[in-house]
Amino acid sequence: MTPLVAAHRPVPMRAPVPRAVRVSMALSTSVLVGVLTSFGQAVPALAVVANSAGPWFVAAVALCALVGIRAGRSGLVAAAVLGVASLELMHVGYWAASDLRGYPDVLSVTNPWVLLGLPAGILAGAVAAGLRGTDGRWRAAALGVTAAILVGEGVRAVLRVADDATTTAWIAQIVSGVVVLVVATLTARTRAARIVASGTGVVGAIGVFAAYLVLGG
Repeated sequence: MTPLVAAHRPVPMRAPVPRAVRVSMALSTSVLVGVLTSFGQAVPALAVVANSAGPWFVAAVALCALVGIRAGRSGLVAAAVLGVASLELMHVGYWAASDLRGYPDVLSVTNPWVLLGLPAGILAGAVAAGLRGTDGRWRAAALGVTAAILVGEGVRAVLRVADDATTTAWIAQIVSGVVVLVVATLTARTRAARIVASGTGVVGAIGVFAAYLVLGG
């Protein structure tokens, strides 16, 4: 006789991906991001994205978050190291691809972008850890920082370097940053988190804009 109710069969659970594997995936993907950046600079539709620092920062944050490092003293240190490694490996990938394509690039410790990879990488790691943390204020600050970098760089580009062919793309980056800031504010569960999100985003954007002016106009 056929039973009316089928026997319950336990669903086998997938084994979690080891952290060492996730770290290696993040680092190898960082090199790939650098390689794709070099090729992307030759594509008009991707030229702005490939020539801006904001997308690299977002990519580093995403890769650090992929590893799954959470907030905490040891977690922040690990995330900062991973963030720096990720951005510097993007430089390595960009340098290698550019040289192979016949566009010599200089990869050196005196390269301004390589030097900026240190503080930017630390910040990217901290943002990734904050996004995975349980404290709403840390998450709000992390999203605010991300928005600040996109908006600050975009405003500087529109005012200083954009032309008729690239202005729209830079404005799109600014809009993306504003969207991130709006999401950070609307999803904050407390008033303090909303203040942190908006304050970090606005003040941070001004700081990024000022830093660009100091570093190169």
